[in-house]
Amino acid sequence: MKIKLTLLGIFFLFLFSAGASAQKVFSCNHSYEADVKVFVAEHTYEADLLVYKVSHSYEAGENDGKWFFCEHEYEADKVIYFCDHKYEADLVICFVDHSYEAKWRDKSKQHLMY
Repeated sequence: MKIKLTLLGIFFLFLFSAGASAQKVFSCNHSYEADVKVFVAEHTYEADLLVYKVSHSYEAGENDGKWFFCEHEYEADKVIYFCDHKYEADLVICFVDHSYEAKWRDKSKQHLMY
């Protein structure tokens, strides 16, 4: 019985820790506070990453373009700053309407969100 409880505990620990590495982002007000500077393109063909904004943190993906925007910086995996110009950005994104559209178009920049 004790072994079953231990295994059950390990299972739940693994289950909840797997969700802890979700793509949760916080948008800051100054570029020097950011881990990554982001520019939002109007068209998908201009973007390095196609981003789908999810409503709940448990829906966020693991660096696959499904982002949850946190209210507090300490909740986020990455702090981002939205640039006014493309040349200021480390990463160019485009928001998409459906979760299945979220993906990396330029995988050479994927390391920026790990």
